[in-house]
Amino acid sequence: MDQPTEFDLVPRQRYFIHLAYNGTNYCGWQTQPDGLSTVQLTIEKALATLLRQKVNVVGCGRTDSGVHASDFYAHFDHKMLPETKPIDCQQLTFKLNSLLPEDIAIYDIREVHNEAHARFDAIARTYQYHLSNKRLPFKQGFYDRVFFVPDLDRMNEAAKVLMEYEDFTSFAKLHTQVKTNICHLSEAHWDRVGEEWIFTIRSNRFLRNMVRSVTGTLLDVGRGKLTIEGLREIV
Repeated sequence: MDQPTEFDLVPRQRYFIHLAYNGTNYCGWQTQPDGLSTVQLTIEKALATLLRQKVNVVGCGRTDSGVHASDFYAHFDHKMLPETKPIDCQQLTFKLNSLLPEDIAIYDIREVHNEAHARFDAIARTYQYHLSNKRLPFKQGFYDRVFFVPDLDRMNEAAKVLMEYEDFTSFAKLHTQVKTNICHLSEAHWDRVGEEWIFTIRSNRFLRNMVRSVTGTLLDVGRGKLTIEGLREIV
């Protein structure tokens, strides 16, 4: 059994961050090995500057490049060294917002117990895809344009079929490091809101590329390229 290092023995205090971000300028949430700009890396650098120590931020999920988050949580540990001052959460929130770019907003920072985990304690995640067959100049970057009128009823019928299943291997990226492809969906439906069609899907967890694959498959149903029976065969 490995012996604890000097770093492991340093007392620490964990904090949760409630935030939102526009993902247009980032290569997703998670820090990339090639140093590309990500939301996680941007926040870690800002926290390290303010707290004067290296900070590792853990997010509740891993959004892809260009994906936005309106209700996101993360946590970090603050090492309580002899010279370390206690964190004033309200003041840190203000300073962090002053230092971060305008496309990242910190809503709140709060102290939690040291076993609380932004990723593993999350009970569900919700994604939305916004689509329209019209050009919406004031929503650029927040919807995808399609050049047909999808059959909303058929897509909702197909979405209900997905709720019958738990194994979503067919919609996952291959050769990823996950222990299981089982996901428990609690919501999957399409709605018409103004000029947009919005797909909402909620689950305890999602596989890599799963949401995009599911959305594209349901759109194939909505444009008549795939039947409900064909969807079942894919799953």
